[in-house]
Amino acid sequence: MVGDHCSHSGERQTLHSQTSPKSGLSCKMVLQAVGKVLRKSKTKPNGKKPPTEEKKLYLETEYTKVRVTDIDLKELVMLPREIDLNEWLASNTTTFFNLINLQYSTISEFCTGETCQAMSACNTQYYWNDERGKKTKCTAPQYVDFVMSLVQKLVTDDDIFPTKYGKEFPNSFESLVKKICRYLFHVLAHIYWAHFKETVALDLQGHLNTLYAHFIVFIREFNLVDPKETSIMDDLSEVLCSRSADAQNHVKER
Repeated sequence: MVGDHCSHSGERQTLHSQTSPKSGLSCKMVLQAVGKVLRKSKTKPNGKKPPTEEKKLYLETEYTKVRVTDIDLKELVMLPREIDLNEWLASNTTTFFNLINLQYSTISEFCTGETCQAMSACNTQYYWNDERGKKTKCTAPQYVDFVMSLVQKLVTDDDIFPTKYGKEFPNSFESLVKKICRYLFHVLAHIYWAHFKETVALDLQGHLNTLYAHFIVFIREFNLVDPKETSIMDDLSEVLCSRSADAQNHVKER
């Protein structure tokens, strides 16, 4: 998942407008598949978030066990001895931005101002803070667009994410990386909370699970997001990240 250690600039491109890997599927076909998932999980396709007591579909074993790889994520995110910390953070942050942007694009047609009138995940609602610090309530697609536009601007700014040899990272670099990761977490959390049924219908839950687990292990390794911020998804994090560790231990024992 992570790109070349020192070539994060090559990863910098906007993926928000890309089509889904399953673009051959029509919207009607996806909705029909979603209907099957909904009937199986005994929920109603009413466009509203399920009540708190309802079982979370993404925690069901038949979905959490699906991955695209069982590689040791802890080892994957560790800082290589020969790589500068800021360079490693830049490379990984840019890669996660591209991958999460792409993952969101697969369900973006179902994330509308009508279906997602607020940017929410679990019982948390996110508000956008503009450059002047003004807090604004917005729809989920608006929020995600703000996030992706801001992050795209940051990772392509050579003064913040330098690509030329010998150019130093700014003193504010780490705080900006933390800000980016916090926003990207919000997007992942919303996908699970509001669009996991569509993700399953597209058969992309394995990609989402692997991406989420990789991201969580990365931000934990470098303390990039306050645990209180990610606590709303701790149940999923525990399942996915512990499975990764168990799988690796099993391989080592063999």
